[in-house]
Amino acid sequence: MQNMKNTKVSAMHERTMMRRPSSFVEENYAREVGAYRSSRRLMPLLLLGDAKVVLDQLPESSIDFAMTSPPYWGKREYEGGGIGLESDYRDFIRHLSDIFLSLKRALKSEGSFWLNIGDTYQEKGLLGIPWRVAIELTDRQGWILRNSVIWNKVKSGMDNTKDRLGNIHEHVFHFVKQTKYYYDADAIRSKPREARIVNGAVVSATGVSGVRYKRQIELSTTLSEKEKREAFKALDQILADVGAGVISDFRMIIRGQQRATHSDSEKVSGRAKELRDRGFYFLRYHPNGSKPADVWDIMPEDTQSREAHYAPYPVDLCRIPILATCPAGGVVLDPFCGTGTTLLAARDLGRQSIGIDVSRQYLEIVEERCATLL
Repeated sequence: MQNMKNTKVSAMHERTMMRRPSSFVEENYAREVGAYRSSRRLMPLLLLGDAKVVLDQLPESSIDFAMTSPPYWGKREYEGGGIGLESDYRDFIRHLSDIFLSLKRALKSEGSFWLNIGDTYQEKGLLGIPWRVAIELTDRQGWILRNSVIWNKVKSGMDNTKDRLGNIHEHVFHFVKQTKYYYDADAIRSKPREARIVNGAVVSATGVSGVRYKRQIELSTTLSEKEKREAFKALDQILADVGAGVISDFRMIIRGQQRATHSDSEKVSGRAKELRDRGFYFLRYHPNGSKPADVWDIMPEDTQSREAHYAPYPVDLCRIPILATCPAGGVVLDPFCGTGTTLLAARDLGRQSIGIDVSRQYLEIVEERCATLL
């Protein structure tokens, strides 16, 4: 199977070589990156070389966004060698961490780094490599981990083991350098359903008309008369906000009717304190829709008829990170770009991109993919 996969890569590589000469940068990386940024062109800039060597030559705080899926440890032999071939997984973690420290230097203070990394078994034991890397980056390098996304690959590959469950997920970690960073939540919100008028009354996107809440307020034995008057007034106002499109939906929490969200403890929950002091509060839904959660159902790339390169990292995995954490006009970097999935997603979303890889064959395939899909 390995030979068949490498044959596909070689076949595409040969076609690329026949079509045009490659235009990879092999030296003067910082100068070429500066020229590329000034050009504003969207075709990726491809840097051939060792990831750490290249990153160490890039200007400090010059990259807006980075996302990568490095080679798995002990699973595949990539053309050009490099990361993933270490005899000990601890060396793999150390090598990766050294590269990510160099990446941190090149990343802007408000930038984001997204890391997709798979795990590996050794002598029946799951090594926990993703979290070992994440903890190394947070504890020793000072990265801040904002999210641990579960990428649910929907269905697994062939798994003939008889003594464990099938593996169909990987981690995607979101790291930042500081507590204030670029994040455009509105760029990734799902389109909300709209409120409507039914028999002259405003009904929210999910069918909330306020009738049930008014009845609960009226019959409450835990609200004082003053609290009831304030609750009716507040409910009328929030229904008006729904009708005006200020919010798309809401939920009302009333003392004695619903539990406080998250915690009933007034020491740890501001909501619980508000419920105690006021008798009610509202959960307001954003008018632009809801943000994605941290479990993503996305099919792997090698189930989508890709001809070359067999890593499962798909274009769809890159869209939310780029839209949310790379500003318009920003530049995307992938230090293990492989055949250019991150770069392709960046180009399609109107961002410049820079790919680094030690494999000349893979960079030639990046050129092929991007030229074909223009």
